[in-house]
Amino acid sequence: MSELLIVFHSLTGGTRQMAEAAAAGAREEVGIAVRLLAAARAGPEDVLAARGYIFATPENLAAMAGMMKDFFDRSYYPVLDRVAGRPYGTLVCAGSDGENAVRQIARIATGWRLRPVADPVIVRTRAQTAEAIMAPKIIPPDGLAKCRELGLSIATGLAMGIF
Repeated sequence: MSELLIVFHSLTGGTRQMAEAAAAGAREEVGIAVRLLAAARAGPEDVLAARGYIFATPENLAAMAGMMKDFFDRSYYPVLDRVAGRPYGTLVCAGSDGENAVRQIARIATGWRLRPVADPVIVRTRAQTAEAIMAPKIIPPDGLAKCRELGLSIATGLAMGIF
C-alpha cells in the first residue's frame, strides 16, 4: 500500500485545519495510507517510508515556519538522492502573501528532486495585527475544499500509479 505523508506545523490552528482537510481528501482514495505528522515528530524515516508528500506550513515573517525548517534540516541529507521523482504538494496559511514559503519549500523539494504535481494552496487569513496574527484561525470552507482536493488528487495519482 502506498503512503502519503502530510507534514505540518500549526501554532494557531489554521495550517492544522488545512492539513487535516488534505488528509480527509486523501483518505477517500482506496489503497492509500495517509500519515498526518506534526513537523516536530516527523523525520527522515517517515520521508523514506512514504511515496508522496504534502508539506503544510504557516508563513511567518515571510518564511516557512521554523518548525518546518527544522523538519527539513533534520531530514534533508539523510534522504538526499533516495526520494527523487516522488510527488509533492504544498499548503500555506498566510496573513497576506504566502509566496515566499511556497518558494522555500519548492527549493528544498527541487534539491530532493521531488515532482510538484499540484499548484500550491495558499489560504490568506488577512491577519495583520499582533492580536489577529496570534489568534486562533478558522479556515473558510472554500479554502478547506481546495486542501481536500489537493489531498485527493495526490492520493488518486499514487493509487493509479501516475506518480
